[in-house]
Amino acid sequence: MKQRTFSLVLCGAALLACAPLETYYKPGASVTDLNRDTTACEVAALRDVPVSFQIRRNPPVFIPGNRSCDAEGNCTGHRGYYIDGGVESYDPNVALRGQVELQCMADKGYTPVSIPPCPDRIAKATPAAATTRLPALTENSCVIRNKSGSFQIVNKG
Repeated sequence: MKQRTFSLVLCGAALLACAPLETYYKPGASVTDLNRDTTACEVAALRDVPVSFQIRRNPPVFIPGNRSCDAEGNCTGHRGYYIDGGVESYDPNVALRGQVELQCMADKGYTPVSIPPCPDRIAKATPAAATTRLPALTENSCVIRNKSGSFQIVNKG
């Protein structure tokens, strides 16, 4: 069981390394300030637009009966039946909370960005480091994710 859990974590980490870095961005800001401002805006958004879990019961679905006949013309009818539509929970405030967080970060000078991962050849050729101050982004910018959870932004080319 431990081996399987470790394998799942390892696969998840590998997939994360291939994903773009979705973050807020302000050239020249420190990563520490980015993290502090993001947390403050997330907390403010949660305070201003709290979670409101709603439960919705979906209607049952009717599966109609059918009739099957063999080669001799003997037919058998099958009755229809209902299957449970299920219950789902959702938070109708998710989108609004995201907008409030986005506006809070915009008020602090940040914009949302998506930075693609660096190709393997660049990641292997770049000395390991962690970005501490956000550089100006170019169309050639890419990101290397470190095992520690930090990241390194590289302007390739």
